[in-house]
Amino acid sequence: MKTTLVYDGTFEGFLSAVFQTYEEKHTNVSIEKKELAAATFFSEYSCVITDSEKANRVWKGLAQQCTAEGKNNIYKAFLSEIVGIENSLLHFIKRSLSEKRHIDKDFADSEILKIAKTVKMVQREKHRMDAFVRFRLTKDGLYFATVTPDFNVLPLNARHFKNRYADQKWLIYDLKRKYGIYYDLKEIKYVTLQVSEEIYKASQATYYFTEDEQAFQELWQNYFTSTNIASRKNMKLHLQHVPKRYWKYLSEKTPKLKN
Repeated sequence: MKTTLVYDGTFEGFLSAVFQTYEEKHTNVSIEKKELAAATFFSEYSCVITDSEKANRVWKGLAQQCTAEGKNNIYKAFLSEIVGIENSLLHFIKRSLSEKRHIDKDFADSEILKIAKTVKMVQREKHRMDAFVRFRLTKDGLYFATVTPDFNVLPLNARHFKNRYADQKWLIYDLKRKYGIYYDLKEIKYVTLQVSEEIYKASQATYYFTEDEQAFQELWQNYFTSTNIASRKNMKLHLQHVPKRYWKYLSEKTPKLKN
């Protein structure tokens, strides 16, 4: 009978599940997030207890068997949150630990090819978040932005924004996953808050953002509108560089503050 290891959805929890696979010598096993796991008559379920020591042992073992790129790709693919990616990664890890050669470029293996394609999608989303995040200055001196990326890329964005805005306190909050990355001028911290997009409505903006910030937003919107020459529009090209799903992050794409 197939065994399904159910974990808490964290990367540490996933690595703990990998450790349990070896510890209990499972040969027919699947790893699933707790919120996605569904009991069937053909599978035995086992809950994984997240254990940082066990997770570190797996991660250190991979450092010895994988290239640095291959190891990083495991993490990036995991952040995709694609259903079933855990089992592709388990396959990758098993091969890496059992073979004496690097297998991260063995694209004849369909699971490794799937991981490579997933990593490209995650990296693309990460770079777009780097480019399209727009901060607004709050009354307490914090530069604040909200995002809803397709993949869980905030951990990958942290270094970029820390380097770029090293002299400012800022918070980027993922509304979809309900957590954010906060920089306090010293280090990056992960935070959870109750945040709603209502804060961007004109009726609410005065409570959160400075008058100068609101004036700047309006000035930028007016500038964008005045320099936008309708006869020279190339919407097809524009959408290639700025896909429509990212417009919600851009001040210039909202002619007026929401009412």
